[in-house]
Amino acid sequence: MSAETEPGSSPAERADRAYASLRAAVIEGALAPGTKLGEETLAAHYGVSRTLVRTVLARLVADGIVDSPHGRSAEVAHPTVEEARDAFAVRRVLEREAVLRVAERWDAATAARLRAHVDAEREAWTHRRSTASARLGGEFHILLARETGNDLLERYMSEVVSRTALILAVYGRDIDQQASIEEHEELLALLAAGDAERAADLVTHHLDEVQRKTLRPADAEADPLLSVLSRY
Repeated sequence: MSAETEPGSSPAERADRAYASLRAAVIEGALAPGTKLGEETLAAHYGVSRTLVRTVLARLVADGIVDSPHGRSAEVAHPTVEEARDAFAVRRVLEREAVLRVAERWDAATAARLRAHVDAEREAWTHRRSTASARLGGEFHILLARETGNDLLERYMSEVVSRTALILAVYGRDIDQQASIEEHEELLALLAAGDAERAADLVTHHLDEVQRKTLRPADAEADPLLSVLSRY
């Protein structure tokens, strides 16, 4: 069902939902790299103006998951292997800093928010919603950055997590989501125990392993634009 059928929603709210659904469709791998994101098609589907669609696409360009070539329609980005390596390098630095800062601010409320998110990851995995579980797994790291209280760190983490999620969708077909959830649980246990250095080492090791397993071409072809977006 398209957003234009939802009663009582403002254009800005529909634009936010368009951003969220497009982002999810890209990072879950449902929209293949190179898929054209036509403004007119998206405006009709989401029930917003083309001006708002451009705003949504600009946010996705800033996230690093959509390209907007000059004079051509926006399209889902296709990171090169070298760009993928660069993204992982930046993410390792941000992740380690985020973990160390969260450790300094650790309290029961922080633990509860992070635990609830990991529980949602596991629930999605248990119900065989693997792509949703993987997306939640990436968003866990954005939440981790949010818990630092540093808005700039959260913003940069959000951008690099979106970019690496697209990289995983393009290149990484053998990531063990069950193991990823278990590592998130181990991370929370280390933070609860006050072992900040081991927690930081854990996320570094995790990203090293993900990068090692990731950089190979995907062989699945995604659905056409509107048939995919209808599921979001």
